[in-house]
Amino acid sequence: MIIPHLCLSCKMAFHGSSRPTVCGNLFPGSELGHKYFCVNTTTGTTSTGLSATPNPTGPNAPAGTPRHPASLGGSAGGGAAIPQPHSNPASEVPSPAEMEPDRPIGYGAFGVVWSVTDPRDGRKVALKKMPNVFQNLVSCKRVFRELRMLCFFKHDNVLSALDILQPPQIDCFEEIYVITELMQSDLHKVIVSPQPLTTDHIKVFLYQILRGLKYLHSAGILHRDIKPGNLLVNSNCLLKICDFGLARVEEPDPSRHMTQEVVTQYYRAPEVLMGCQHYTSSIDVWSVGCIFAELLGRRILFQAQSPIQQLDLITDLLGTPPLSAMASACEGARAHILRGPHKPPSLSVLYMLSDGATHEAVHLLCRMLVFDPAKRISGSDALSHPYLDEGRLRYHTCMCKCCYSVPSGRVYTRDFEPPADRPFSHNYEQSMHSVWQGKELIHRFITEHQQGKRVPLCINPQSAAFKTFIRSTAWHSSKVSRKEER
Repeated sequence: MIIPHLCLSCKMAFHGSSRPTVCGNLFPGSELGHKYFCVNTTTGTTSTGLSATPNPTGPNAPAGTPRHPASLGGSAGGGAAIPQPHSNPASEVPSPAEMEPDRPIGYGAFGVVWSVTDPRDGRKVALKKMPNVFQNLVSCKRVFRELRMLCFFKHDNVLSALDILQPPQIDCFEEIYVITELMQSDLHKVIVSPQPLTTDHIKVFLYQILRGLKYLHSAGILHRDIKPGNLLVNSNCLLKICDFGLARVEEPDPSRHMTQEVVTQYYRAPEVLMGCQHYTSSIDVWSVGCIFAELLGRRILFQAQSPIQQLDLITDLLGTPPLSAMASACEGARAHILRGPHKPPSLSVLYMLSDGATHEAVHLLCRMLVFDPAKRISGSDALSHPYLDEGRLRYHTCMCKCCYSVPSGRVYTRDFEPPADRPFSHNYEQSMHSVWQGKELIHRFITEHQQGKRVPLCINPQSAAFKTFIRSTAWHSSKVSRKEER
């Protein structure tokens, strides 16, 4: 893996030259279009992709012709029919085919992601399976929330749903399959790689993280699991925030308790570690600060074995917090801090992270890593910090979709960091009082979401590759709490 230097002609383009591109290839030789099925159908043969069922619903189709979905999977016979997943006629058993499923490209707490090829256009996409959706009401609400968010998002630095696979009849409806854009890697893999990471990369990555975070927070959404593995990147250094399994709408009522089982420990804000029962979007900013330090130093900033040790490492760096900064902490956590020796701050060690830890970089980092969430910088204000000026310039000169080039120069958008056009609504959750009710709502949402769009996709359950895929499970799906998740 070779990480490119960002195109040095950016500033020339800013002054009117033709649109440049980002130099190099972040992952040369990587085969991201993983083989998922090998099929040979009446629509043609493909060695690495999926073939769509012949679609008789075009302009010349006879009246009353049913609209057949495209199928993720198929048969090997030249003219063999591809059975649909819910008709299941006993006589339509596909003949054996040489199918070569690749390994999954990602696991999460509540799903598994595979790389596939969309049979409708040959585009390589990511297919996320959400299993065990209807185990209990909490799981049902969480999955529906994530599904609606993925369909709500419209931002270049936030992963969104391209499509949802056609659901079966409601009695057989147990899992959800969502198609998203396929990204080539994630920031964790970039950080742990042996290749050098320049200051240019850090600025562009951090700018995109905060740009996407501003969009989420403006929609009233807390991500609650910002970490390098949930920041997807492409070979041109474009970045998207993903994995909204723990995301929720921000709670305006401070008396409403929120779950503390959020955020991977290394990136968990001190107020969450100390048992705060109500928190804000500032927990995401803390996580981004930890990632910023990790980009600079190429190692985890607070790598502890337990939450208590995590808190101790934080106070080693920031010093013992004042009582006012621990007002929302639980009594036990506050007592733990007060029992220990008084620690002075040692923020100067941040300059030792790398040569890229300049005064501007450390100043922004210190604004993000503030113990008191009320005094921590917001994601929107962090975007205005001078450290990110060059990252903004590079991103909007040769990477973004919101600006474009004309013969006379570059035309820039009026708002470099646009907020969401409306808040994300979660009122639908109030009408979910049972698992069956939730199943009906989700089934109706997916069905209505597909109306009037492209030919729907479904999966051929008799495909050997599908059987491999269906057996792949999430790492921690059994740990979903049955308590009311907030």
